[in-house]
Amino acid sequence: MINVEINVRNADSADSFRAVFYGHEYSDSLPIDKRPAVIVVPGGGYEHVSVREGEIVAMQFFARGYHAAVLNYSCAPARYPTALLELAALVRAIRERSEEWHVDPANVITLGFSAGGHLVGCLSSFWHDEWLGRELDCAPEAIRPNGQILCYPVITSGEGGHQGSFMNLLGVEYERKKDELSLETKVNPGVPRSFVWHTFEDGSVPVRNSLLYVSALADAGIPVEYHLYEHGAHGASTGRWISAKEPKQLVPEISSWVSLAHDWIERNI
Repeated sequence: MINVEINVRNADSADSFRAVFYGHEYSDSLPIDKRPAVIVVPGGGYEHVSVREGEIVAMQFFARGYHAAVLNYSCAPARYPTALLELAALVRAIRERSEEWHVDPANVITLGFSAGGHLVGCLSSFWHDEWLGRELDCAPEAIRPNGQILCYPVITSGEGGHQGSFMNLLGVEYERKKDELSLETKVNPGVPRSFVWHTFEDGSVPVRNSLLYVSALADAGIPVEYHLYEHGAHGASTGRWISAKEPKQLVPEISSWVSLAHDWIERNI
């Protein structure tokens, strides 16, 4: 296994920031030259980064033959767009080393949980904005995800939104900028095809978030696969014992999302 830390810090990155790439070693004995890469972005309300939604999840996709990466992005008191710049820079860095690591540069998928889902959605909507390319000194295509997987994502800053995430992300700019980052209003033709799942019982980030987003994707003609599970608390991650800290996070019926997302990648990406 290739296990490498990637330095994509920016001037405002927190001391806790860390980005790690897990790659399959190339072998002439395998009929595989380049593999897709899945970048996992944990949740945590932009207050912390959830360990239960990081490496544990990345290894689920690594075991299915993908390269994987985990982004422990900067949280409060770091503010927007610090974490977005980190994620964009990580996508670019993996593409830049695609020959060395045998990554398919046309198959880089971002996967985010909760607030991490919001971060992933931000990149999907804003990758072609001039200011982002200017900050990173790169062409927009260098940071464009080829697909996104959103797991019980924070989406809206309006009714039913997780306001704590937006407050941690924006700080004193919360009132002025929250609507600019309400992603159901930021879907555009550049958003990549998407896989989204949520649970009906989510009491922290209500299912309204993903419903609004999926509806916006459909209105824009963006292909999307959506799964709504009846049971499961927020932060259930894989739903299995490997990621459950509390009994309410042990929800075996939602564990199918990993296989469903894998099948979605195989069919579409």
